[in-house]
Amino acid sequence: MQTAFYKTASVTKLLAILAAAIFVTGCVSAKSPPTEEAEPAAPVVVPEPEPAPEPEPEMSTSWTVETGDNLWGIAGHEEVYNVPEKWPLIYKANLDQIEDADLIYPGQVLTIPRDSSEAEVDAAIGHAKGRGAWTVGPIESSDQAYLNSSE
Repeated sequence: MQTAFYKTASVTKLLAILAAAIFVTGCVSAKSPPTEEAEPAAPVVVPEPEPAPEPEPEMSTSWTVETGDNLWGIAGHEEVYNVPEKWPLIYKANLDQIEDADLIYPGQVLTIPRDSSEAEVDAAIGHAKGRGAWTVGPIESSDQAYLNSSE
């Protein structure tokens, strides 16, 4: 008799566990549909990562002249000024190496000034725009006038 009691108690416990599982999960087994219609899950929106800002080019403080270089071209490089008309700033900063702005040599290491005032930049650009033709030879009078006026 006692064995029948234990069997009944075990079956009752199992039924109680099953009933609790059904109550909590809403389904009889993992394969059974829930007793209530579930709301569809909202789509997961993954934000797109913001693009990393493009690094600004490192600004050169010197330039080693290579074959074919000229002051106009050097000043026009992105890492120098990105403005060719600023070449007179390089010329003025390197008078110890440059006798004629039209003639520089491979291997020269030119200083690229970074602390020019707005007035100096404006004067350099004004000179570059009104200088005239590039000619190798004695220093142009317009170059001499630029150097004298900016001292």
